Amino acid sequence: MTKQLQPHERVTLRDGTDVLIRPIEPADREMLLAGFEELSPDSRYRRFFSPLGTLDPAWLTYLTSVDHHDHEALIAESVPAGEPVGVARYIRVPEHPAAAEVAVTVVDSWQGKGAASALLALLSGRARAEGITRFHATCLSENRAVIELFRAFSKERSEKMEGSVVEIDMDLPAELADNNPLHAALTHAAAGALTFRHPTPSATAPGGRSEDP
Repeated sequence: MTKQLQPHERVTLRDGTDVLIRPIEPADREMLLAGFEELSPDSRYRRFFSPLGTLDPAWLTYLTSVDHHDHEALIAESVPAGEPVGVARYIRVPEHPAAAEVAVTVVDSWQGKGAASALLALLSGRARAEGITRFHATCLSENRAVIELFRAFSKERSEKMEGSVVEIDMDLPAELADNNPLHAALTHAAAGALTFRHPTPSATAPGGRSEDP
């Protein structure tokens, strides 16, 4: 049975550029690979904790063929060019079904514009819809940008540092509303300039985006 997912969201970032955020699909293998190739060696190391040089076919299948329940991933692409911008992902912890591991990755040229905040906000909505109430993140201590992202995202959190690794457990904010912590997180991270709106029909119609940017 096909799961009913949240609609695509078109988001205006702080520099005025638009991105489309949607659930990842198996057809996004080439886009994901293109985004990976745009990551600097430092960005790859911060994301994968190793100097990963390539994504092999098995990895690409795992990262794009998700069940949208225990494993969800949202991909952001530029509008109208369809260039890869970033990915946010959660994977449910089997022994703690209300918790999930979370990771957010943004292509270097798109970093600092609020894309990570938008991806995390929409991913948290998907997680809540699937019964997840807490995220767990593992970050290198040098990755200050993502640590600050998670700190802004949830005021109800705990942090533990072991060597060069920071472990963050955080409660998911309840809703995306003007008076709650998630809205405050987006305001903090994107200087109050993120705008969410449903895309025009042409943005989601077949052929409205590039499958091979």
